[in-house]
Amino acid sequence: MATRPVPVRTILATIGLVLATYVVLELVVQARRVLIWSVIAVFLAVSLHPAVEALQRRVPRCRRSVATLLVFLAAAAAVGAVIALFVIPLAQEGSRFAGRLPAMIRDAQAGRGPVGNLLERTHALQYVQQHQAQIRAFATGLGTPALKFIRGAVSTTAGIVTIFVLAYLMVLEGPKAIDRSLALVDKAPAARIRRVGAACARTVNGYLTGNLLISVICGLLTYVVLLVSGVPFAGLLALFVAVTDLIPLVGATIGAVVASAVAFVHSLPAGIGAIIFFIVYQQAENHLLQPVILSRTVKLNPLTVLLATLIAADVAGILGALLAIPVTGIIQVVLGDIWAHRDGRPLGLPTRTDNSPENADRAKDR
Repeated sequence: MATRPVPVRTILATIGLVLATYVVLELVVQARRVLIWSVIAVFLAVSLHPAVEALQRRVPRCRRSVATLLVFLAAAAAVGAVIALFVIPLAQEGSRFAGRLPAMIRDAQAGRGPVGNLLERTHALQYVQQHQAQIRAFATGLGTPALKFIRGAVSTTAGIVTIFVLAYLMVLEGPKAIDRSLALVDKAPAARIRRVGAACARTVNGYLTGNLLISVICGLLTYVVLLVSGVPFAGLLALFVAVTDLIPLVGATIGAVVASAVAFVHSLPAGIGAIIFFIVYQQAENHLLQPVILSRTVKLNPLTVLLATLIAADVAGILGALLAIPVTGIIQVVLGDIWAHRDGRPLGLPTRTDNSPENADRAKDR
């Protein structure tokens, strides 16, 4: 039985599809930094959009551009306040530390004081004296990492500014773009897309709220433990631990290492107590707080939350862990809507019932 030859048009279409796929993947790889910034900007825009809507409802005469600007200025002021809580105490204590440094060095060399006792117990002074040449060579080679750090800091600053600008434009122009896009489809599919989109936005907001609540709990418990142990700068360290706890996977470890190191410098029992606390708390946070709180704010099963975080972290690292829970919640909303419409029953997603002009116009259309 003779086989029919494959048409040339089919071969060319297949080759074109493969090349197009390769080009798209290459563009994604090359523009991955911009794509990451865009994803973070979407999260920020979704979290600040309700505040803009609430401000417009409270002040009907306030234009959207003004409301968006005020909300973003408030968010920037909040971020600046958090940074100031770090910078001002660090500057004050830095000047005080500079004045006490000569005496601390003399005490350390003589084996006196907390630092001196620690160096004496760990035989660090003998190690330094025996390896002065290697330490000097290591210090000389720190120039290149320092330059890389400076470049990374500049890139991070540029990324933060870009994210804020992107998020601002998304909040300002997003509703218009959505309305224009949905105007191209019928009213019933448009209403369905709006319901699903609103549910997805609530999922993202729920994740951000839950993550912030977990960080607040971590900071408060850290403050209590450090305060009871008599560790200096307990409030500053607790704030640092709370902020770093927002970072998935490595954030809690970074905060625990810094706080435990300061506790060890204060005293050996305080350091051991801090380590025990952070080990116990991180286990409780990973296996109890996160699954329970995020399951209620994102409306996901605790087991689903834990599995999604572990799988996404293993596949995509920190960014995957950051996006795992909201993406899983969005997938659940979309699949739930598809399943409900498959049975002929629209999904009962709660809709926003405000008195904004946009909603009034939509109600008239319906």
